[in-house]
Parts: sequence; structure tokens; C-alpha cells
Amino acid sequence: MKAFVQSSIGFIVRFRILISSVLVVLMAFSGYQTLQNLRVDNSLSIWFLEDNPNYRAYIDYQERFGSDEIFVGMIPVANALAPEHISKLQQLHNDLDALSYVKTSFSLAKAEYPIYASNRIIFKELYAPERSEKSLKTLFNKLPNVTAQLVSKDYKNLFFYIQLQPTHTIEEKRATIAGNIRAVIEGHFSNYHLTGAPVLNEAYSLGIYKESSVFGILTVVMITLMLLFLLPNKRYLIVALLCVAVPIAILFGIITSFGFALNMISMLIPTILMVYSVSDAVHIINIYHKEGLEQQTTNKLELLTLAVTKSLKPCFYTTLTTIVGYFALYLSPLPAFKNMGVFTCIGLLLSFFLVYVVTIIGFSFMDLNFKAAKPIFSIKRYSQTQFTTWINGFTSNYKNSIIVVFTLVLALGIYSIFRVPIDTNSLDLLAEGKAKTDLQLVESKLGSSSRLQLNITAKNGTMLNVEALKQLEQFQNRLEHYELATSPVSIVNAKSFLQKRSPAAFQNTLSEAKITALVSEIGAKSSPFFKLFSDDFKTAGLVLGVKEIKTSELRVVLEAIKTDFEKNFDTNAYKLDINGFSVVFSQLNNFILETQFKSFFAAFFVAFLCLWFFIKSLRTTVLVLIPNILPLAILAIFMSLLDIPLDVSTAMITPIMLGIAMDDTIHLVYKYKQAKTEANTPEQRINIAMQYTGNALFSTTIALVAGFLIISSSAVPSVSDFGMLCAVTVGIALITDIIYLPALLKRFDK
Repeated sequence: MKAFVQSSIGFIVRFRILISSVLVVLMAFSGYQTLQNLRVDNSLSIWFLEDNPNYRAYIDYQERFGSDEIFVGMIPVANALAPEHISKLQQLHNDLDALSYVKTSFSLAKAEYPIYASNRIIFKELYAPERSEKSLKTLFNKLPNVTAQLVSKDYKNLFFYIQLQPTHTIEEKRATIAGNIRAVIEGHFSNYHLTGAPVLNEAYSLGIYKESSVFGILTVVMITLMLLFLLPNKRYLIVALLCVAVPIAILFGIITSFGFALNMISMLIPTILMVYSVSDAVHIINIYHKEGLEQQTTNKLELLTLAVTKSLKPCFYTTLTTIVGYFALYLSPLPAFKNMGVFTCIGLLLSFFLVYVVTIIGFSFMDLNFKAAKPIFSIKRYSQTQFTTWINGFTSNYKNSIIVVFTLVLALGIYSIFRVPIDTNSLDLLAEGKAKTDLQLVESKLGSSSRLQLNITAKNGTMLNVEALKQLEQFQNRLEHYELATSPVSIVNAKSFLQKRSPAAFQNTLSEAKITALVSEIGAKSSPFFKLFSDDFKTAGLVLGVKEIKTSELRVVLEAIKTDFEKNFDTNAYKLDINGFSVVFSQLNNFILETQFKSFFAAFFVAFLCLWFFIKSLRTTVLVLIPNILPLAILAIFMSLLDIPLDVSTAMITPIMLGIAMDDTIHLVYKYKQAKTEANTPEQRINIAMQYTGNALFSTTIALVAGFLIISSSAVPSVSDFGMLCAVTVGIALITDIIYLPALLKRFDK
């Protein structure tokens, strides 16, 4: 092994100019590719596989009943019924409807209402400029659920809607759609508020791009400052920074060359990889410097061989366990998590390989007086050796008490796992800014920003019969009382309006055939924005407005709808389908739970096998594994006490943290195993291991905590929670490694 390492190092040193040139070319090409092709995509397709039943049902619904990819606009005005505003709205519709990706648009300028005359149904414009305001308001009051979506109660705001083509047909244009729509609107109205799924998607994408850049800059600054304190000499600084820059640049060249995009999850990759790369670099540099101090007469090649040989095995296993944690995400049913796992694993492999190449080349150019070398900055009052000595004494004197206390905390953490809520709040995925402000403002006036489409299908025959209409009306009356859903609209609204305005239209003496004909006529002539029936009239549609709410609240609404449907319809004769993005979004809880179970247990099992193979003793492996579970248990305690849910960001935290928690453990245990030649008892061996690896453990933990704290500065609450929880977990992992693990080994390892 040593001969192979030495010959490999000799090869790298011999061709260091050529290898350096190749790396420079690769970085330049990757940088160009990233600048040219880097894009952000947070669309629905990244969260669901193409063959996912929920996603397919959503696409099928869009093609049959119209997309719910809808812009919702609000225009503040002095008087919503002023003719000039309606005229400008009409002009806006003309421009919007001409766009290829717009299916239809809708507002008071296009709304119509039914009239029964001459034994048939005709539609008239809901807004007529010749009518008085009093007459208009009287008419509006007879169609409350429709007009509530057109003007605000105080008549100070006009609402308009832009319905896009089905989701899968606009994916390629998504990046430009929102900007184009805004440009068209601003050609007619200077003061407006815009929200809806496409706007929120645009806000997610812009936020991701901005935060990725900010995180990258902050991480580089943090790493540089940290290295000034932690590296034994300033000459190591350039080497360490190159260890960070080279693998990340090449990784992003690979990602962008193959056409992949960043999303809310993968935006974290640069920060995470930078921290991992610098951690490995610090370990290698510290070992190289220590060997340089001890081996004064050794030549450069021998010294490089010693540094690589002593760091290679622990760094390989820490990389392996970290890869296990991330690759476990590939088992998730969410494509965004799969991509995150694969890309991060590729980045980790690149980092592991290139950190050694860069450090070997860097050290080969470096002639250093090891004894005279010192950090650029140092904290004189801090003595790592004294602190490590105190820790060793503490874990020897109080090992039984430490084991009892930490084990009780572990038990409490396992109990807390079952108390952590699983929920995704859509507002927590959005940073503070105009998009979020507009969303909240529109919802405060309109009561909703998206919609559910309820489709009731007759299993035999059509929905064009008196009994079906009666049951639909009873069902809709129940929906009127929902707190989290508003303004249900269906054929019932038109029928009720006609019964009040034109009693002859639906009088009791009218034959069922005539009623059926009238209802079908209303459905055929009504606005495509509210599609009341399918083309074959077997399905009746009912539109329900909803706010941006938590997935748990959505599930309550959906369950209530299903319950009320079963109370009003014979389920043997009728079927209910609830459609819309909100329905798909509500499924995230199930996917998150599935991600947790699959990813964590896969990561745990593989990590256990890796440790067992590395340690070669089942007893010691179990003792080593217990302290690595404790940080996750304490994480569960924090999430339970602070009511932080598992959501689309925090769902990947346990497999990732399991891999990270093992990194320091492996470095410590590696030296613990080596110390068998220097000491006989476990207590002596772990004390030696602590003295040797302590500085590197503290350094890498500081780097990881700082990196995740940068992520916790995110303006997106969900991402911020992820960063904060990871930082806390990494800090706790260090505490368990230097206190709980030594106590267990000193007490039980024979």
C-alpha cells in the first residue's frame, strides 16, 4: 500500500505542471458552461416523477378542465365600477389572450350572467356601462360567489385571472412567462399586485439564484477567516482554498453541461461541498504539518507519503459515510431529492480525489520551516492540548455518570421522534419580499390565491338530471361554510340565480327534459374559466378557492370534502375527484415520511456495515454507532420542542446528519485503533487519539457549523430551519464524539 501511494505521489509531482494545466483548463471550461447554462427550475415536475399517479392525474385534469396555473391579479382603484377601468381591463385581455401560452383570461370585463328568455338561455355581460352603480351592485349581490372573485367587497379592487396552458406544455417557457406577463400588464396598469402559482414559482427561482450566490460568497469569506486561525501557516491557505474551488467548479460544469438546473434543494450543494472540501484539506494539512515537525530529516516525497497514508483511510471512510447519507436520498420518491443525492455524491467523490491531488501539488512547491511556522492569527488564551487533557480526565473520572445522562437523553430523543410534526407550509418556502407581500395582500382581499376543482362524475348516465342537481346543490351548501376554502362556483350558482331572477326558468311544473336542456345550455355557453361540465356532461365541475396553507390544513379540507360528498351523494352512482396543484401539494407529507424511513434506514444500515468493516469488531462498532445516533435524537427533541416540522427542506436532514456525524468519529476511532501499539488499555488509547486528532476535530466542526449557519441566514424560513438544525446537530455530534464516545469505550470496550 505504501509503495503504491509513494509511486502515485511521485507521478503527480513529476507531472504537476501538466496536471495543474489540465485542472486550470477544466475549471475555465466549467466556469464558462456554468455562466452560460446555469438555470433555476422549481417547477412541479422536479417534485414528482413523470409516472407518478398524482402527477399524471393532475395533468389529465388540466387537459380536460383547464390549467390551474393561474396568475391572480389585483388592481387597486378608487371605484371598481368606473367605465374607464373596465375598458382598460378589456384591452388587457385582448393582449393577454393573444399569447400562445395563455389559455384564457377572466375578469369583470369578460364576465357574463345567464338570462332566460323565449324558452332558452342567453348570456349577457355582467358589467354594462349604461347601468347605474346601484343596479350593478344589486345584480352582483345575486351572484355573490362569482362577483366576490371579480371585485372586492369595498369596490376598491378589481381582480383578474390569467389561465395558462397545461403545466407540461409550458415548462420550457416558464423562465420567461412571468416577466412577459408583467410587461403586458404594465402596458395598461402601473399599480397592480400579482400572485398565483406561476408568480410564486418565479419568486422561488429568483430567490434560489440570489441566495446561492450569497451563500457561496459568504462561505468563501467564512472559510478564509477560519483557515487564517486554524492552519499552521499562511502558506497553506492557497492550497486549502484551491481544494475548495477546483471540485466545485468542475461539478457545476458537469451539472450545467448535462442541462440540469438548480432548485430549492440543490442550491445548498455549493455551500455543503465547500465545507466538506475544506474539512478534508484541514485534516491532511494538519497531519502533514505534524509529521513535518516529528520527521525533521525526512525528504519531501517520504513526508508526503506519510501524510497521505495516515489521512487516506479515515478520509476515505468519512467520505464514504457522508456519501451514504446523501445517496440514501436517491431512495426518495421526490425527484428533487434524488438529484440532490446524486449531484452531492459526485461532488464528494470529486472533492475526495482532487483534495489529495491539489494538496500534493501544493506541498511539492512548498519549502517550509515547520518549527518556525505559526498561524497568521491565533487565540493565545486557548490551548487545544490543555483542553483535550481536561476532556480526557473528565471522561475518565465521570464515565459512568456521562453514560447514564447521555443515554437518558438518547431515550428522550427516540420518544421525541414520534412527536415531530410532518408538515409543509407553502409560505415558509417563500422569502420575504414583493411576491410574498402581494400574495398576502391579495388573499386578504380575495380570500384565496389558488383553487380546487371538484369533479363529480355519474357512473351511469350524465349529471343533467334533477336528482343529481339537487344533490350537487346540497353538497355545495355544505362547502359554503368551510373556513379554509371560499366561494364555490358550479352550475348551482347559475341555477339559483335564474330561479330568483327568472322563476319561470326552473318552475316545478317544468319537465325534467326541459330542465336538462336548460342546464346543458348553461354549461355549454358558460365561461371556459369556470368549466361547469365535461364535454359529455357526465362530469359536473365545482371550483373552490383556497389560500396558501399548510399541507396538514389542506388534508383536513380534502377529508372534509370527501366526507360531505359521501353524505350527499350515493357513492355507488357517483364518483368524486379533487384536482388541482393543492391536491398534489398535499401529498408531500406522505412523500416526506417515505423519504425519512427509506433514506434513514438505508443510510443507517450501510453506515453500520462501513463502520463494522472499518473497525473489525462488532462490539466496538455498536459502541461507536450509539454516539452517532444521539445527535439525531437531540435533533428530534429540538424539533419537537420548537414545533419545527419535517418539510420539503428538513425531510433530508436525518440521513445527511447521520453521515456527517460519523466523520469525526471515524478520524477519532482510526487513531484509537492505531494506538494499540502505544498503549494497552482502551482508556489510554482513546486519550492518545484525542490528543492527536483533537485539533482537526474542532477545526472541521467549526467549518461545518459555520457553513450551515450561513444556510440558516436564508430568507426562506424552511431553508433557514434546515441550516440551523444542521448546525446544532453538527455541534452536538462533536460533543458526543469527545465525551460520550470516550466514556463508552473506556467503560465497555475490552
